[in-house]
Amino acid sequence: MVKLSPSILAADFSCLEREIKAIENYIDYIHLDIMDGHFVPNLSFGPVIAKYIKKVTDVPLDIHLMVTNPMEHIEWFSQYSPKIVSVHYEACHNLYRILNRIKELESKAFVVINPHTPVLVLDDILEYVDGILLMSVNPGFSGQSFIERTYHKIESLSKIREARRLNFEIMVDGGVSLSNAQKLVELGADILVMGSAVFRAEDPAQVCQKVKNIKVY
Repeated sequence: MVKLSPSILAADFSCLEREIKAIENYIDYIHLDIMDGHFVPNLSFGPVIAKYIKKVTDVPLDIHLMVTNPMEHIEWFSQYSPKIVSVHYEACHNLYRILNRIKELESKAFVVINPHTPVLVLDDILEYVDGILLMSVNPGFSGQSFIERTYHKIESLSKIREARRLNFEIMVDGGVSLSNAQKLVELGADILVMGSAVFRAEDPAQVCQKVKNIKVY
């Protein structure tokens, strides 16, 4: 069954608890886009939001670090026991060390690649990671259109996973909606990050239910 990780970047922060409570029974994770204004041209929020979310729900945290100094951020967020921590390939000079630290802190270690980064750069780490996060928009802003080249990347990763008998998960983030969710799952995506498609829908819970009901034959 596909897993769903709504991004609170698209939520209404004036009533964040209500936004989360409306969907918490239909989701697997809550996705936090951490932006530093350096790695991406935007600022989002820090550990204080993770602390708040942990107070209002038991849904596990999915931390996406769009930052130039991921090791420091890993330590800051570790106190909130995130289920997943994702770091960008493009931002990590010591990737194995960073992934190892994430695992030491008992989170799943995911590596992210931007739309312009080819899948082949991941070849040496696929046996070691818990998951790969494919950005299907340019990171930094919510509400962008899906980059269709991502379909090919998902398919390529899925074939590699099968051929090498690996068990990493494939997550997709950016422009994911009810119009493309079925295809993403059919190609091999395991976790879908949805922002605007969930939080700006008339009935966010219904959108989440429809995604969770996706079946692949």
